[in-house]
Amino acid sequence: MTQDLILVLNAGSSSIKYALYDAADLAEVSPRTTIDVPTKEEYDDRFGEILQSAAAAGNVVGVGHRVVHGGRGFAGPVVLDEASLATVRGLTPLAPLHQPFNLKGIDLAMAAFPGVAQVACFDTAFHRTQPELNQLFAIPRDLTAKGVQRYGFHGLSYEYIAAALPQHTGRASGRVIVMHLGNGASACAIKEGKSISSTMGFTALEGLMMGTRCGAVDPGVILHLLDGEGMSVKDATTLLYKKCGLLGVSGQTADMRKLDLTPGTPGRDAFDLFTHMAARAAGALAVDLSGLDVLVFTAGIGENHAPTRAAICAELAFLGISLDAAANGAKAQRISAAESAVEVLVLPTDEESMIARHTQRLAVGSKAA
Repeated sequence: MTQDLILVLNAGSSSIKYALYDAADLAEVSPRTTIDVPTKEEYDDRFGEILQSAAAAGNVVGVGHRVVHGGRGFAGPVVLDEASLATVRGLTPLAPLHQPFNLKGIDLAMAAFPGVAQVACFDTAFHRTQPELNQLFAIPRDLTAKGVQRYGFHGLSYEYIAAALPQHTGRASGRVIVMHLGNGASACAIKEGKSISSTMGFTALEGLMMGTRCGAVDPGVILHLLDGEGMSVKDATTLLYKKCGLLGVSGQTADMRKLDLTPGTPGRDAFDLFTHMAARAAGALAVDLSGLDVLVFTAGIGENHAPTRAAICAELAFLGISLDAAANGAKAQRISAAESAVEVLVLPTDEESMIARHTQRLAVGSKAA
């Protein structure tokens, strides 16, 4: 008997991530794979190979897509139809570097699997529970009405951690800050499993320092790049997204593991700035929560780089955080000391399985009903 499958797709600008899950129990059928796509000309061909491989593996009954931007209208995943797909297309100006590739993946999957439910899972949706105040910029209301507001990203990661947290602490419904630290980095304040505030705003450029993205920067710097340095908007965009962060400050690498951390070096400056910006942001999120009960580190750096966790926790000692250095170095799940007023956990995130869950519920579950 042919196995019913759920295909999960994360179509990026230079890579495509995909995974296959059993539609009944969500067991991983094939290992999660990332395919690099060096040129635009190769994109459709590589994507076609992925879709053919999925079709050959079994009966694909649902396809889940990571979609970066859901705007204000999507507070959860949705089975795409003509109307909702048109709405998603209309959000492209809000995420011009990511949304076109998400949409390309949807179009190609629809063509490959006609009649199969395509489920869009939005990185912004988890944050729609935030109070209105935390979604506003201090700009004229007519711009806010046009959609210029704080959206927040990495929502699928935060949703996964929020769902998994009750298995690891009795404080899961309390005041929680999750730090998603990877090449892209952000932090989110969560209470009772819902997003209260986050560091990313209108775009995935804001907030924490990242691998190649600048994070929070004085808007006057951008004006200076355009006017004083004579940069085009395209060149400034490339600089802010691709040449800043750890790479820009260190002049060496965007990889935290490869930085030269010798005191006084550019690599050490990059490390110190990264951890300081993260700690400062966590302090601000603690204001939104009126305190802190649990701090969670996740994603590539958060899960695997003990010095980063130690440096951030040291700056947050005023909140009652005390780190167990041995546990932190040993990659333990709980790394806070017994006397710490705040629990500090290291938990792996799993955005793909979150997408698979949503796809099972909306595409497979609806058919069963």
